[in-house]
Amino acid sequence: MKYGLIKVAAAIPGVKVADTDYNTQQIESLIVRAEGKGTEIIVFPELCITGYTCQDLFRQSLLLDKAEESLMVLLDFTRKLDIISVVGMPVRIGSLLYNCGVVIHRGTILGVVAKTYLPNYNEFYEKRWYASSTDLIEQDIYLAGNLVHVSNEPQVFRTCDGVGFGVEICEDVWAPLPPSNNLALAGADIVLNLSASNDLVGKRAYLRSLLLQQSARMICGYVYTTCGYGESTQDVVYGGGAFIIENGTVIAEAKRFQLEPQLLVQQIDVERLRSERQNNTTFRTAQDGAHAKAVDAKLVTPRDFELLRQVNPHPFIPSDEEMGETCEEILNIQTMGLCKRLVHSHCDKAVIGISGGLDSTLALLIVVRAFDRLGFSRRNIIGVTMPGFGTSDRTHDNAVSLMGTLGITQREISIAKAVNQHFEDIGHNPSMHDVTYENSQARERTQILMDVANQVGGLVIGTGDLSELALGWCTYNGDHMSMYGVNASIPKTLVQSLIRYAASLPAFSTQQSVLIDVIDTPISPELTPADEEGNIKQKTEDLVGPYELHDFFLYYIMRHGFRPAKVFLLAQAAFSQKYSDDVIKKWLTTFCRRFFNQQFKRSCMPDGPKVGAISLSPRGDWRMASDAAGTLWLKECEAL
Repeated sequence: MKYGLIKVAAAIPGVKVADTDYNTQQIESLIVRAEGKGTEIIVFPELCITGYTCQDLFRQSLLLDKAEESLMVLLDFTRKLDIISVVGMPVRIGSLLYNCGVVIHRGTILGVVAKTYLPNYNEFYEKRWYASSTDLIEQDIYLAGNLVHVSNEPQVFRTCDGVGFGVEICEDVWAPLPPSNNLALAGADIVLNLSASNDLVGKRAYLRSLLLQQSARMICGYVYTTCGYGESTQDVVYGGGAFIIENGTVIAEAKRFQLEPQLLVQQIDVERLRSERQNNTTFRTAQDGAHAKAVDAKLVTPRDFELLRQVNPHPFIPSDEEMGETCEEILNIQTMGLCKRLVHSHCDKAVIGISGGLDSTLALLIVVRAFDRLGFSRRNIIGVTMPGFGTSDRTHDNAVSLMGTLGITQREISIAKAVNQHFEDIGHNPSMHDVTYENSQARERTQILMDVANQVGGLVIGTGDLSELALGWCTYNGDHMSMYGVNASIPKTLVQSLIRYAASLPAFSTQQSVLIDVIDTPISPELTPADEEGNIKQKTEDLVGPYELHDFFLYYIMRHGFRPAKVFLLAQAAFSQKYSDDVIKKWLTTFCRRFFNQQFKRSCMPDGPKVGAISLSPRGDWRMASDAAGTLWLKECEAL
């Protein structure tokens, strides 16, 4: 396991009912293919050695003997292969027959897992042949020439890298209390399901939902495979299919109704799963009383690493299918947060600085929605545009247009005179466009907003976003400060999506062209003079780096606690066509440096609503010493 990733496979072999020799050859072929791809664990369908649909042939000693002989063949075949294989077969234990998953590795049997829940309704009648794991008496048996200890005790198998996995069989996951509940709580990072599920109209969608929920509830990887072409179609059809799922998300899915064998290979991020479990106190509490026998695999030869997973370069942005619903939900969360704050404060007025940029535009839309929801007059929204030394005509015109068409109260207050007086008071040369020059403007704007709020008895609405808070790209006690920050947990890339969505709504159809132009305007604090043509000269992304990179870094470092080396690997995959390794390294280093250096700003940030999985509020999700050292992170960045 490298970078916390383990490569797993779900196999759907060809099958002939009761032809164990043919079935074994099919299994061997897929094991070889998987091992050649560096797969560490492969799982096959239920009763794959014999075929699931043997029916009363399962009472024939010849078939059972041949199944055991096939297992011996597979043991010998895998003796020199670095792959753990889980195959399905009938196993005789004492006087009873069990439907089992057999875990084999390098020529040995690591364990035998019997099916617990035997379907005996509608088209299923497994109790006709099989006993449940609950009937199993602890004992030692000889199976395929190996002495194996069997019991109904849960088992968590561990790879040489310490990745835990458990096994359940088909109906087990459909039960009210699936064995995978206990397996995951007892330490299984991944659950493997050997299945034989026939296809019915609508059943696939239900199964998919069931597996997604189980994976999400247990915060685990889930690898499911079911038998396909070759099983008997006497009364039902087995269309095949497989899923590889990670914490409620399908990361690989096989096709159904295929005539050829299939091998589905993907990497499960075990580090991510463990990070989620560590953070989830409910999961930790539920672990009390969970138990399982630990079974260790043998050491394997180290393999070359290759990242297989598709990595989304914009993890905060909803998919096209979910965009409308998700954006509406986010806007509602922001709106309701502000509604509560206004009502609690007995306040029907809001003051907001409007720059014509992304953040203030989104914040203004939220204020308008909140006032409309509460039945307050939009005239009680005081929008203040405060042109300064770097204000461009484009942003100024957009700010004025938005305020005018939305019907709010407009005020324009130039900061130039006050800031120049301030420069004179503190003895600063205004031709020096340094941090004092820039921050004086930001603090003057905040002072104006606060004082106007006092004048009218209103709240100052903060506009700064999550990306700026992560980078500390805000002026302390300047735009850093407000009375309620509606964008506090919205990253910059998502701000753009939300404004684009808002522009499509009938409520903002009049502002649509302006909103689109705001999205297309280069991101800038506009604190230094424009160029000779009046265009924005100071571009934020030239100074601190592309926001899409920083949001990517923010997501994986904050959401999953990944170290820089892994974030770098994922960024290489996500942005391979856009940024070089040197560029990614440069801005990742910048992110880590600024994230640690600027914590003091987050330690006293204003209230604001949490919207997604990540918040940097010191009262909520993120508690960090303002003087914590980022040395370890920066050293790893340097070594990339």
